[in-house]
Amino acid sequence: MAAQLDDIDRKILVELQEDAGRSLDEIARKVGSSKTPVWNRIRKMREAGVIGRQTVILDPEALGLEACFFVLIRTSEHEAEWQRKFLETLRNRPEVLEAHRLAGDIDYILKVRVRNARAYDTFYQALISEVRIYNVTALLSMEEIKSTTALPV
Repeated sequence: MAAQLDDIDRKILVELQEDAGRSLDEIARKVGSSKTPVWNRIRKMREAGVIGRQTVILDPEALGLEACFFVLIRTSEHEAEWQRKFLETLRNRPEVLEAHRLAGDIDYILKVRVRNARAYDTFYQALISEVRIYNVTALLSMEEIKSTTALPV
């Protein structure tokens, strides 16, 4: 069930998604309110689960992680034990930024960030040594056109 949010809540969420490190005073000024009501709204949205953990966004290229691969996985394994091992393997691989189970011909898609093609191959070899996979296709992203963590509120 979706949380009930009003216009001020949505404005607060937009500001937090843009930069959660801003002061309450700055956020309150931008949304046309004062500090205490903004703090109370943020607290209520946290309690309701609308706002999760807060983190920072790092620049992967500044850290030398220049290659982004989208990995398409098809499997012939659908048993619970295989799936448990596969999900555990993905969770333990820091290179995997996102993993999605799909409907259609492809079973899973991964977003993997590594230094280069050689580092991807190391990741790939480790992955297939841990779980049986029917088919893997890796697509190298040539250019990131849009990337955001901001949801349309």
